[in-house]
Amino acid sequence: MRTAYSVETVRAAERELMARLPEGALMQRAAAGLAVACAELLGRVYGTRVVLLVGSGDNGGDALYAGARLARRGAGVAAVLLSPERAHQRGLAALRAAGGRVSGDALRDIACADLVVDGIVGIGGRGGLRPEAAQLARAARESALVLAVDLPSGVDADSGEVRGDAVRADATVTFGAYKPGLLVDPAREHAGALRLVDIGLTLPEDADVEALQHADVADLLPRPTAESDKYRRGVVGVVAGSARYPGAAVLAVAGALRGGAGAVRYVGPAADKVLAHFPETLVHPGPPDKAGRVQSWVIGPGIGDESDALAEVLAADVPVLVDADGLRLLTPRRVRERTAETLLTPHAGEAAALLGRGRDEVEAARMESVRELAAQYAATVLLKGSTTLVAGADGPVRVNPTGTSWLATAGSGDVLSGVTGSLLAAGLTARDAGSVGAYLHGLAARRAAGPEGAPILASEVADHLGAAWRNVTD
Repeated sequence: MRTAYSVETVRAAERELMARLPEGALMQRAAAGLAVACAELLGRVYGTRVVLLVGSGDNGGDALYAGARLARRGAGVAAVLLSPERAHQRGLAALRAAGGRVSGDALRDIACADLVVDGIVGIGGRGGLRPEAAQLARAARESALVLAVDLPSGVDADSGEVRGDAVRADATVTFGAYKPGLLVDPAREHAGALRLVDIGLTLPEDADVEALQHADVADLLPRPTAESDKYRRGVVGVVAGSARYPGAAVLAVAGALRGGAGAVRYVGPAADKVLAHFPETLVHPGPPDKAGRVQSWVIGPGIGDESDALAEVLAADVPVLVDADGLRLLTPRRVRERTAETLLTPHAGEAAALLGRGRDEVEAARMESVRELAAQYAATVLLKGSTTLVAGADGPVRVNPTGTSWLATAGSGDVLSGVTGSLLAAGLTARDAGSVGAYLHGLAARRAAGPEGAPILASEVADHLGAAWRNVTD
């Protein structure tokens, strides 16, 4: 499990550790790890040219001490001091003693650099870069590899928001713990490849953000036993599709059949289309409460305005996943009154409608938006997008690390609803089902797109779910 902690938590852990260490020892640990990462990114050190963008905080000190280490190994190191009177004086002295220098022409030095180290703003920074720093950041991006210290300057460490100009790094070295903003877009796109340097922090067990890895997903996946039958493995009910959108039913059922449950019951007007693709599906004309026993319901993809079906499904005492058209018919009260779990799976536009704000606002503040939706509806929310997030009423927000931009294709969300609903029927909690479903869905999409990336169909994502499952469990 990859975990991330808030700025407040990290700083408290740093204070506790610094109280037990000699003065400056913690910064030296960070600088040593940073210097190693710089060397690896450069490939060789001797004869290379490195520019340090140095702000007034500890990140600037980390950069200066790391620069001194590189200078001693033969790199030509120049420091651009954005606040000369507030630069870390001991770090600056160490750089000069090692043969480094203070830049007299920042833009010229950047244009000749092999590597630019961003030590402008630390994890406590808020808002975008000031104009001078933004100009240097743009020049660095155009001229050299960029390595950020702890996080790219100008992004919000806790939320992943970017409220103005920010550094775009090829890689980020972060100290002690991942910060939430490094895992969540739009900030994640600014961070590049991530490297965590262990500096000895003692952190609480409960993180603010977490991202499942292969082993975590493998532990959560349902597995049949010798005594299992299709009903013991769980039955998922799917209410999807309409005369206008019969394909939504086919895709949702495709995901559900590959999601781990023992059987799928389909209720809706696209039964002929569903059976033509998947004869193993149990079909019923409806209403849902007459279709037979299920352990979870999926409702919404392509249903249009079938409000009666939604009311019947929400009245059932089993977990319910609501997606797509079903989200338009929801009210917070109807969800909050339920005793069984509810999982909402909006994309940014649907989340914006539920929250009464603009889509751009949701995409710019994904963490805040998913938490607010979960609180308003007293439900688990899976917010789809460039970074898929899963949040409940409490506990860490889950960040999905798999996926590809090729997933932005019609019908892919219907497949995700099906596989996630099937995991609910198999007994996973809404939080785990959403996290595991998104993980498998993203992994299947990567396999469908191939290593070089190529356009994919939603049906191809469904076709690759079995291979993604095997990849995780093997």
